[in-house]
Amino acid sequence: MHKLNAVSLAVATIVAAATVPAFAQEADQTLERVVVTGSAIKRIDAETAVPVTVVKMDDLKKSGITSVEQVMANLTAVQSSTNTTQSVGSSSGGASFADMRGIGADKTLVLLNGQRIANNAVDGSAPDLNMIPFAAIERIEVLRDGASALYGTDAIGGVINFITKNSYQGGTITVGYDDPQHAGGKQRSVNAGFGYGDLQKQGWNVFGFASYRKQDAITGTQRNFNQRIPGGLSYSTAPANYTQDNATFYNPTGSACSGTQMILSGDACKLNTSSFVDFSPKSETASGMLKGSLLVNDNLTLGAELFVTQNKVTTFVAPVPYGGYLINPGTKYFPTNSALNPNFSGDEVGAPAFNPTSQFANPVNVLPGYAYVYWRDFENGSRGQENKNTQGRLLLTADGNAMGWDYSVAYSYNRNKVDQSLVSGYADGDIIGEGLLEGVINPFGAQDDAGNALLKAAALNGLLESATGTVHNLNAHASRELGDWLQTGRNAALALGVEFRHEKFHSAANTDFAAKVSASTGVDPNSLSEGSRNVTALYGELNVPVLKSLDVTGSVRYDKYSDFGSSTNPKVSFRFQPMKELLFRGSASTGFRAPTLYELYGNPAYTNTAGNYANPVLCPDGKTGSQCDAQFQVLNSGNKALKPEKSQTATLGAVFQPVANASIGLDFWWVHLKDSIGSIPQFALFNNYSSYPELQQYFHFAPGNVLSLSSNCPGTSCGYVDQTLQNLGKVRTNGVDISGQYRIQAGGSTVDLGLNSTYVAKYEFQDFKNGYWVQAVGTYGESGPVFRWQHNLSANWRYGDFGAGGVVHFKSHYKDFDPTTNAKVASYTTVDVFGSWQAMKALSLTLGVRNLFDRDPPYTNQEDLFQGGGWDSRYTDPTGRAFYARATYSF
Repeated sequence: MHKLNAVSLAVATIVAAATVPAFAQEADQTLERVVVTGSAIKRIDAETAVPVTVVKMDDLKKSGITSVEQVMANLTAVQSSTNTTQSVGSSSGGASFADMRGIGADKTLVLLNGQRIANNAVDGSAPDLNMIPFAAIERIEVLRDGASALYGTDAIGGVINFITKNSYQGGTITVGYDDPQHAGGKQRSVNAGFGYGDLQKQGWNVFGFASYRKQDAITGTQRNFNQRIPGGLSYSTAPANYTQDNATFYNPTGSACSGTQMILSGDACKLNTSSFVDFSPKSETASGMLKGSLLVNDNLTLGAELFVTQNKVTTFVAPVPYGGYLINPGTKYFPTNSALNPNFSGDEVGAPAFNPTSQFANPVNVLPGYAYVYWRDFENGSRGQENKNTQGRLLLTADGNAMGWDYSVAYSYNRNKVDQSLVSGYADGDIIGEGLLEGVINPFGAQDDAGNALLKAAALNGLLESATGTVHNLNAHASRELGDWLQTGRNAALALGVEFRHEKFHSAANTDFAAKVSASTGVDPNSLSEGSRNVTALYGELNVPVLKSLDVTGSVRYDKYSDFGSSTNPKVSFRFQPMKELLFRGSASTGFRAPTLYELYGNPAYTNTAGNYANPVLCPDGKTGSQCDAQFQVLNSGNKALKPEKSQTATLGAVFQPVANASIGLDFWWVHLKDSIGSIPQFALFNNYSSYPELQQYFHFAPGNVLSLSSNCPGTSCGYVDQTLQNLGKVRTNGVDISGQYRIQAGGSTVDLGLNSTYVAKYEFQDFKNGYWVQAVGTYGESGPVFRWQHNLSANWRYGDFGAGGVVHFKSHYKDFDPTTNAKVASYTTVDVFGSWQAMKALSLTLGVRNLFDRDPPYTNQEDLFQGGGWDSRYTDPTGRAFYARATYSF
């Protein structure tokens, strides 16, 4: 197992929150050559020229952390993350991603024991952090620098390497329980491990770890801060809105809008969906890992590793909207027919002069006298979706040395599969449509027996769609010392490597079932996306001691892709230590990210805008006109013409150890990115329609300049906004990481203090090629803030069998979503505390409180997320104060 020596720790970079810095080591510690994340050279001195954060899981677990997702929230270099909470109302499959430097989760490379794992199969962007076998992790090494020169694609923002135990003997079991003060969100967990065999004495070791975690949902009614502003406003209501032109809407409740969770917005009644949307979903995660090592001789060790993880996430949102369905004027539920329909009093919103001979604006549907209704199926309840995500990997390794070379060969097979199933609330759209048209279903009031029977018969549950991604990877590298070239007292070292990779993905709808629910899900029954490619790479790294105090390292990697070409990326770095107490380091490199298979070959699909917008033609000022505050249809699609993203990155840092028990570190960083891959943000398209005529090409209006409010796409009556993936503009960001550590020893006790901070000086980006620059530091910008400051301050006390500690997490304030209000989203500070007791040699207990002061997420007027209502699920935790207990028994 890799252990840092005292000199290495003196110049160590940022240690993550709650990590205890070990400033002293046992005198009889044996140093061994190891490979550290960010370098391919095996060396004794683990401190390299690039900044690496080391996180020890034993200390984080004392702080109540039970998932990798929570670990990422403790890294200040991670600006934002896609978390499990955001799976509510989305098609992410319940995945959680990390986003270093805020430039996108797809530009942070995630490794397990130095090897790639399969990306999340739903969109192919990055590995799902929920799939990492949490119980087996020993430490996490976070490289806060670009590393395409060593690892190839995806390593623009940095690398997160999850490292499990190398060998293990004995057994352990940990049980945990988390109990929030407020309703919902309870969590139960259990981890167990075992191991047999002494690798050095017996020549073999086999060990395994398994974990299980279950967390209850926090529903939309179990917290009140989602009611700060209306969220997810929709024209589909109960009782229903009705219209003849899909632009002007009326409701039988009049201006009172007294239906279920209805409010008057603009000139129409709309449904406020906040209370129907989960704050956080129900989740259930099980993982297991089995690892074996065989010491063939002193020069060769063989290894085999198998892990499997399954994560089930169940989400609930508002009942299905059936918008734009026809209703026959000859039925008893036809609007304005007060003689047959007592639900109408004649004072509907807008009091329509209903023309029974009028024709729709859409010339295809020339149906005089008919009306459209926009209705919610509350009878069948909230929409429930289960995302079952299964990840597995088989890894075979051979490590050893021969002819003066330290070598490592590894083959891995990785597979990720995501099944998305509907479990409640959905129904056969054709049956619903027929029931509305023929007057069996009453969209304006209570159902009679016939209506209830039809709705019950229409209800459907089943598998909606599946996606599978696989990666075969064969790589080998070797390193050796080359001699003291410049008489510095230290040897130069060289590493060479090669990699072969085959990637494949397949995503398809369950055609028969998807056809029945296409109206309520927007999923194309014939949806099919698939692709594959081969990748070949060569790389090398050379470290040369130029002076006794100065090392220079150069590396380069060549990647060839079968589907778009090749990329060559160099890197140069230095490490200068003029005295024992002071270290300088720096690097400069280029990087790239290849388009994922999903980005290249993703099938066209229609869905709603994330937030509410105004039709730029019918409602040009955003306030007056029709279609002023609604969710419209957008087209998402892959693009085979995409080019790779390209980057330039640099770091410059210093670490100072003024006394034996203290160190201070500064690492400045710069990232410049061009040809970024993505869709032009919806905010930019709708709000800059008139100012930038080049954006108007992405609007495809139906006749009458109408944008579709319901799932009637594709077709001649479909009005939509095109968000096909493309190479966009540039991204430029820079800042500094700050670290401080101090150990106090007195009276037999030890106190470790640690500060980890990230300051972002600049973050700007272009929404489209050669477009305007958007400033995002300290402001919501167009799609979310980049925090000026993030801090984690930790304190850990130990005395004999007792321990205690705390962590303070801080995110700075920022200007809110709506710039016209001049409002600021308040800073967000939470405090976690814990106490531990080694009750006996084999038993340890930990008690703690997360969010000690029960801090609610700060208010924001953002409307981008499905979970609106005045808070932002990307940066805050809705749980509130939560108590937890852990007990570990070792044998």
